[in-house]
Amino acid sequence: MKRKLLGTFLSVAMMASMLTGCAGSSSAPAATETETSTEAASEEAAPAEEATEAASEEATEAASEEAPAEEATEEAAETTESAGGKVGVAMPTKDLQRWNQDGANMEEQLKAAGYEVDLQYASNDIATQVSQIENMISSGAQVLVIASIDGDSLGTVLEQAKEAEIPVIAYDRLIMNSDAVSYYATFDNYMVGTKQGEYIEKELDLKNAEGPFNIEIFTGDPGDNNARFFYGGAMDVLKPYIDEGKLVVKSGQVEFDEVATANWATETAQSRMDAIISANYADGTKLDAVLCSNDSTALGATNSLEANYTGDWPIITGQDCDVANVKNMIAGKQSMSIFKDTRDLAAKTVEMVDAIMKGTEAPVNNTETYDNGTGVIPSYLCEPVFADVNNYKELLIDSGYYTEDDLK
Repeated sequence: MKRKLLGTFLSVAMMASMLTGCAGSSSAPAATETETSTEAASEEAAPAEEATEAASEEATEAASEEAPAEEATEEAAETTESAGGKVGVAMPTKDLQRWNQDGANMEEQLKAAGYEVDLQYASNDIATQVSQIENMISSGAQVLVIASIDGDSLGTVLEQAKEAEIPVIAYDRLIMNSDAVSYYATFDNYMVGTKQGEYIEKELDLKNAEGPFNIEIFTGDPGDNNARFFYGGAMDVLKPYIDEGKLVVKSGQVEFDEVATANWATETAQSRMDAIISANYADGTKLDAVLCSNDSTALGATNSLEANYTGDWPIITGQDCDVANVKNMIAGKQSMSIFKDTRDLAAKTVEMVDAIMKGTEAPVNNTETYDNGTGVIPSYLCEPVFADVNNYKELLIDSGYYTEDDLK
């Protein structure tokens, strides 16, 4: 009888030991107790029935502990598997330096984070961008990052994304009138304009000087929502001086639609400045400042001034710190630019993508400002930085954004 009981006990004990081994560290104490009971049974078979019951209880406990361990393993596997996947990145054009940098930074950082990247440039053609996004949806993109050409032109294709339950991050330019937009990643665009306006205010000493001073205004594409933020920030600083006559816009072109530049094109800005100089400054009248919302329009204004203007060189603002414009700052042809480090914006966008892929909340720091017509879009705003000839080395070269040779 004792031998039979002992055999039964040992079989149960072995089963308990195997179960506790699968259960992991949380079952280690049960395994230790089982081994101790086994040794006791070998030395003295008399209490075998009690040992058998104890071993059976431990085996049951080990089995019950195994379930949570398996669940934790499955959760860890799911977390690991959620990293990776396909991300569609739609950029508007390669014609502007900044979009090449944005696309390259995004692709590099997403790939480093383990994602497959479908990066497309649309040559500033809306139909092309729509087609590219459709292809991204059909080819299995799990998140879309879109820098739109025209913020009002993507409603139909984004409905397809919504139906496919693909989250959309509007990149730098807010996509308007679509409830398919999940997040917005950008710089504080109103602040960009404010910094430009405050620079002119300071350099002309508008708070104290009598004036009048002559100024002309160039902003961006009318279909780019950012252009209105840049314009609004700058005009909130400068419009009071225009209204009181301390700043004079001799061309008479002040309203946004009058000063907008289609596609932010350098040639378009240059052509408009040619006409303004011919009509208002060809007689030697001094132009004191040119408010340009970005570097491509600033470059157009500068090219025109070099070809047509003979007076004292005006203050010229800009944005993006493009290579040609930094060279102009060094040469004294452009006064300042707003530096928007696209590496930072790309990094924050990758954080958003990663959070979405893993089913967590994406990082945002603004939930009040950016209403796209369907509601306020949760946003992350990176801070723009003032740059001029005095600090460009620290900002652009020391940080590795450019090399010395890039700016020669």
